[in-house]
Amino acid sequence: MKLQNYIKQKDSWPQSGRHILAQYDDESIIVYQAFRPEIAEYALKNQAFGGEYSFTRMSWIKPNFLWMMYRSGWGTKLGQEYTLALRLKRDFFEKILLNAGWSSYATDRYLSHEEWKHHVQNTTVRLQWDPDHLPNGDKEARKAIQLGLKDDMLTRLNDEGIIEILNMNSLVEEQRTIAFSNNWEALKTPLESVFTPHEDAAQNVLIDRLEQD
Repeated sequence: MKLQNYIKQKDSWPQSGRHILAQYDDESIIVYQAFRPEIAEYALKNQAFGGEYSFTRMSWIKPNFLWMMYRSGWGTKLGQEYTLALRLKRDFFEKILLNAGWSSYATDRYLSHEEWKHHVQNTTVRLQWDPDHLPNGDKEARKAIQLGLKDDMLTRLNDEGIIEILNMNSLVEEQRTIAFSNNWEALKTPLESVFTPHEDAAQNVLIDRLEQD
């Protein structure tokens, strides 16, 4: 896991628009999830999910570390005390994107409400854009992505997609006080940059039709 000073990174990130910020290379990409200890400890020990983990519910992955910290309250929210980093195969992550349906109807994405409803009902991946967040939880103008997986895509993630599962708790605990104190010059976060899929089709999933015209 590569880390960098938050302030230095922030200046290099887009200030607005929809973007996937992530730590990645040619072969892999890191996404984050937060769980209660029983689920996370099983996953770390076995390098796969099982035990009390449910494969019958939708499970959300987040490439952006600070969005995960916002969602979990830097590991303080009940049931989200344990932060995991999943290093996924990059080509599998792009398969996730290819199967994604946007979680809410957008006239600049779908030709009709009926088209959107049919797509969402028949896909195993939900794509959702949310405001990105500063380390203290304040909203950014930039939008961050999260992806909800269910049914066979969730099973395939576990069986085919994961390279390794990493324990992020030490980093989260070390940086939490710094984040909450707004001493961001001292804050270190995973090194992230804008991710662009190799596959044009996967890239097109992220783009509004309005932008394509």
